[in-house]
Amino acid sequence: MSGELDPGSTIYFTLTIDGQSLGLFNGCEGLASEVEVETHQEGGNNGFVWQLPSRVSFPSIRLTRPLTPDTSKVAAWISSITTGVTRPTAQIAALRADGSVVARWGLIDVLPVRWQGPSLDPASPGVATETLEITHHGFTDAGAA
Repeated sequence: MSGELDPGSTIYFTLTIDGQSLGLFNGCEGLASEVEVETHQEGGNNGFVWQLPSRVSFPSIRLTRPLTPDTSKVAAWISSITTGVTRPTAQIAALRADGSVVARWGLIDVLPVRWQGPSLDPASPGVATETLEITHHGFTDAGAA
């Protein structure tokens, strides 16, 4: 096993918007897609019901991390939509602890839809975390830089 990579090693994620890094995140949820299926019953065919694909939907993606100086980059991106909405491409990369890439996902037409900052309560000390929620119109070739 000396030459094999440990699949159970710690994974973290990077988010890049049109080539600009928004930093590292330690949690990522929502990398998924779902194809809606319409059924069609063909007359004279009693063996099966046609399952025809229709729309593809993509849930929002939630990225979480402890508060870092990169939080200001997220705030600047969110603030930029008040002057006009542009939907850039993005890339999420999953990295091992040594920085090597495990997988990449390219995203089309990304838009920030929610940001939640830390709860700052001295009675409940803990790690100050932030959550960024983004939406997109689908996946693209992540191999492109």
